[in-house]
Order: sequence, then structure tokens, then C-alpha cells
Amino acid sequence: MTLIYPRWSKLQRQTEFHLPPHGPVVFAATVPEEVDITFVDENVEDYPLTDSPDIVALSVMLTIQLPRAYEISAQYRARGVPVVMGGIAATLHSDEAAAHADALFIGEAEGRFPRVIEDLKKGRLKPVYNHFDDRPDIGLIGTARRDLLKRELYNYRGVQMVDLIHASRGCKFNCFPCCVGYLGGRQFRPRPIDRVVEEMASIPNNRLFLVDNSLAQERQWLIDLFTAMAPLKKKFVCHPILDDDEILSLAADAGCWYVYQAIYDTSDTIRRRVQRLKDHGIGVEGTIILGTDDHDEDYIKRLVDFIQEIGVNMAEFTVLTPFLHSPIRQRLESEGRIFDNNWQHYTADRVVFRPKRMTPEKLQELYYYAWDTFYGDNGLQIKMGELFMNVIRKEMKDGTYRGYNAKEKRVFKKKSAN
Repeated sequence: MTLIYPRWSKLQRQTEFHLPPHGPVVFAATVPEEVDITFVDENVEDYPLTDSPDIVALSVMLTIQLPRAYEISAQYRARGVPVVMGGIAATLHSDEAAAHADALFIGEAEGRFPRVIEDLKKGRLKPVYNHFDDRPDIGLIGTARRDLLKRELYNYRGVQMVDLIHASRGCKFNCFPCCVGYLGGRQFRPRPIDRVVEEMASIPNNRLFLVDNSLAQERQWLIDLFTAMAPLKKKFVCHPILDDDEILSLAADAGCWYVYQAIYDTSDTIRRRVQRLKDHGIGVEGTIILGTDDHDEDYIKRLVDFIQEIGVNMAEFTVLTPFLHSPIRQRLESEGRIFDNNWQHYTADRVVFRPKRMTPEKLQELYYYAWDTFYGDNGLQIKMGELFMNVIRKEMKDGTYRGYNAKEKRVFKKKSAN
């Protein structure tokens, strides 16, 4: 099998860096051991696509990856190589994606994918394997096949990027821009904590990214998870954590380095939430969606000022994007406000709908304004460098810093001297 992760474009204004992908290596753990896998991440390497494996698997996470996935599939299928396509975007766009693969796999693959290999051997590959409503036992999730990753390719200016891992699936929340409730279900499905910790311990990298959609769904589970993680002395990044002092203290003890915190207004609630994270020694990267119905030009400019005022370490601005099967998609479609369904434009940095309080052109202009204003006095690379300095200090304090390479050591010494 040649397993391919199609290339995709980074946000405009965002510094380009690449994390080791998670979906492909989680999927690879569901493939029978007898199958020899060659993994290709087009985002960090060139691959000629001239090989002729028994099967090509396309792992498609983002809508923006779909056009490239279709190109890859067409090249292999023209030579008679069968292609199976799966992943988040393939599931969201299943009706369309099915026309671009010999087999489309919908849903979660644990315990299900061996059937695809058996059918391939017998020459009767099915056009669709639909397991969308047939979710596997969460205990079947195995350790991701990180051995397939070419680790040397996942560095940013000599700094080792984080490894991704997930401790749960599903989300009880149904936030307006998000597809997780549709994809993973509205029920919180935690993995057995001992299996999660075992997988974390097996990862050679000391720096992790818990990619769970939310770490705010079940308080006791968080207590148990962070308590079990603490002895590993790993350092981790995650999405929002339950805003609770005991939970935040446990998260910090477990190695929480920084949190992606949604900042959706200028309220004291947000101000206090950011401050509590900082009080526990946890950095904050604000994630800000621009273009909701309460946003006009003045509001967005005040929001950018607020973000600077409350002292978040970094910020990631995106344009509201109506991805398929998200609650906001349904509403904007019903109101006739979506004017662009070219998936190559669904990059979260381009306006594809008509905002309520401004023109699409003005919203696009304000997207650039937000990035340029927030990073105007101190470039993104410098802010990112400072954030990595924080984790190096944490690692040095507890004796886990490994000096990942000579360049990272030089960067740390230079910044410390300054």
C-alpha cells in the first residue's frame, strides 16, 4: 500500500510549518500487519506517483485537500492501480468523493478496514464501505503507526514539532462552525486512559498535541487523565480545557504548555479565562473566527485590540467558513448567502459567503488587518520562538530537555543571552 496525505495550503499570513499528520498514522494502525505500507506526506516531500502498489490509500483530512486527492487518484487509476479514499473530508463530501476512487471508506476504520483488504485480494473491491453510523468500540483504537513518519522532515527552523495524539472521540457540544458533532457523534467517547498513557509513553518526542476537539466535556475523566499523564513529564498543547482551577492545576502538572483558546468576544469571561490559564503557567494561542453575524468593521478592530490587551502569546485568525455538515453551513445555505463552493477556496482565509454587516471584500481586508496588526510590532516567528522558549525552560526545570539538535541548542542560548 502507498498511503498518501495530499498537500494543502497554509493560511495566508501564517508562517509555514508542518506537524506530523495524525489521521494517516491512526488509519495505518487499522491496516493488517501483512500489508507493507509506504507513507507519503506531500506537504513535506516530493513523490513521483509512478509506483504501482497493490492499492493506494488517500487520507484526506481537509476540504482543501480534495482537489489534489482527486488528481492523485486519477493518475493511479489511469494505470490500473486501485484507489481507496477515506478521512474526514472524504466522509463530509462522500457523494462527490465516491466518483474519484475505486472504493470510498466512510467513518472510523478500527476493526473494519481488514475487510477492504480481503475484498481486494478476491478482486471484488466495493465502491463504498459505509461505517458512518457503525462506530467501533473505542477500545479498539491502537497506537498510531508513527514509525511510518520521516521525523527529520517535521522541524521548524531546527525545532522539533509536536507529535499528535487523541484521547477521545465525539463531542457533546455542537458549535456553529464545527463538523465534529456530525463526524464523531454528539456523545463523548473517551479512550481507556491506560491505553492513552501507554501510547504517549511510546512516543519518542517529549512534545505532544492532544488533538481532542475539547478537553471540557467530562470533569472526572480530565482529573484521571491529567493525573495519569503527570509521571510521563511530557509537554503538551491542546484545545480548550475546562475552565476550572483544579483542572487547570492538574493540566499544568501534567505538562500543559499552551492552549488553543477560542476568543469570540471582548467579555470579562474571556479575559478571566485567559488570565487563569496564564496564572497556571499555561500559554495561550487565541483562535479567532472573523465574519460572524455580530461582526462589523469596528467590532473586529476592537476584538484585535482586546486580544493584544489581554496578552495572548499568539493568535490565529481565520475567516468563518461554511464547511459541509456544520450548523453554520445549514443556516447560510437556507439564507442563500454562500456564493462559492470551489473547495480550493475553503482554506479558512478566503471569504466564500456574504457577511451580514459588511461586504465580502471588507471582511477579506479585515482578515489581513487582524494578522498584520497583531504581529505588527513583533513578528510571528519571534512570538513562536518565545513560545518554544517557554517549553524548553519547562523541560530544563524538570530534567526532560534533550537538546533535540544542535540548532535548537544554539537558538536557546542566543535567546537566553538576549
